[in-house]
This record gives sequence, structure tokens and C-alpha cells, in this order.
Amino acid sequence: MPGAVETFANQFPGREYEIEITCPEFTAVCPKTGQPDFGTIIITYVPAETCLELKSLKLYMFDFRNRGIFYEHSINTILDDLVASCTPRRMTVVGLFNPRGGMTSKITATHEAARA
Repeated sequence: MPGAVETFANQFPGREYEIEITCPEFTAVCPKTGQPDFGTIIITYVPAETCLELKSLKLYMFDFRNRGIFYEHSINTILDDLVASCTPRRMTVVGLFNPRGGMTSKITATHEAARA
């Protein structure tokens, strides 16, 4: 979904620097069991022309709270939506999900812009 998260102009577009954002209260709903899933989402990216605006990102993440979605789907959806919003040079989204049934899951999805 293009524009899922608002952005602002990167004041240093010629410099490569990394931004890391941690969302420790991510929640969604397991589509199979209907039970809540809890986890931490870590977004790491190197911006190009724009950066993600944090309040808009927070509201975007809150939208998952009542959404039935598997771990893998949520992490890949977040990556796709954030890449569409800010077109970064590189971005990685990691989901560290709390134990369910004695097992934890770590899902990592990565994007790298094509070099011109």
C-alpha cells in the first residue's frame, strides 16, 4: 500500500547512515487459532530521499492489532509497505515473536534498492 506511513525529507540524502526503530509492543491475531500474537519488530534502514515519520509508523503498527495474519506474512507486509512509503536504499524488518506452545519465531525480510 503506497503511502501507508508518512515520511519527511531526509536532510542528508547524500550520506549513507542507518536508522533503527524498535516497536516492542507489536500485536496481531493468529488467523488459525484467533489467539493474540505478541512480538518486537525491529526496522533498520538506510534512507534515500525520505525518512519514516514515527507517529504515522506507530499508528500503522497499531492497525495489526485486530488483523488475522501469520508472522511471516506480517513481516513481509510491513517491509513492502515501508519500502513503498520511503523508498530506502536498504531496509530489514525483523520480527521477534514471543513464545507460543514453547516455541519462539524470528522472521527477517530484507530489501535492497537496485543500483543505478
